[in-house]
Amino acid sequence: MFIIYQILSKQKLCKGTQKVIIYAPRIAAKAEPGQFIIYRLGDYGERVPLTIHDFNREKGTISIVFQEIGSSTIKLGMLKEGEFISDIAGPLGEPSRLKLYSGKKVAVIGGGLGCAIAYPQAKGLTELNAEVTLIAGFRNKELIVLENEMKAVSKRLIVCTDDGSNGVKGFVTDMLKGLLENGEAFDHAVVIGPIVMMKYVSLLTKEYEIKTTVSMNSTMIDGTGMCGCCRISVGGEIKFACVDGPEFDGHSVDFDEAMTRSQIYKKQEREAMCKLLGRSSNA
Repeated sequence: MFIIYQILSKQKLCKGTQKVIIYAPRIAAKAEPGQFIIYRLGDYGERVPLTIHDFNREKGTISIVFQEIGSSTIKLGMLKEGEFISDIAGPLGEPSRLKLYSGKKVAVIGGGLGCAIAYPQAKGLTELNAEVTLIAGFRNKELIVLENEMKAVSKRLIVCTDDGSNGVKGFVTDMLKGLLENGEAFDHAVVIGPIVMMKYVSLLTKEYEIKTTVSMNSTMIDGTGMCGCCRISVGGEIKFACVDGPEFDGHSVDFDEAMTRSQIYKKQEREAMCKLLGRSSNA
């Protein structure tokens, strides 16, 4: 059966960030929180991984949230409602092991666009009767996304910004540390966002002996473990984010190595952007 991946709706969440609902019944039927898809636009398009933000099995749809920061995501953002995505592979990766924390007290921490991934985690945990505190951090008020959605799937939502433009100033690490210093206790922490943010939250939770899961959204190509592009070091062993993850023990991940590897294709990304915009890469 040939599936046509049609864009059913688009929503601008903030400048440069969109939420798209796509008709993908086979993926929606099997998707679980924590998994991702890889999309491609055209026969020679780049293969781009995006975490599944939400899914509706009855309607056969999946939702993705993305920033228009590279040539492929800009092209995706240019598609209109009713148009089609050439290829989508998924669901890929291991689902989150949320059932382990049924009825537990869990801190879900999202940074920036990582909040789009934190949302299904919080939703799944709440459905399992976990007590969820969701801490969402953004650079400024204008970049806050999904606030109402996150509030609906958590017992408590704390939104902070780096500059304090939304009222609460500080990083997610500051918010979590404040709770812990005031006697809060958590059975588990789920952390999703920029690598450097996940590193420092994991250092904090290790200090307080809180088991921590991080989502490593590494650069990927095939998504099946064959290319090795998404490899990371976890507990001194080589793992592949696409098939072994994307979730790992935050206290075992080599974040410094992951940050270095995340910069490998910057030159190619810049060249692709210049080509899209009709500029010289030497400009």
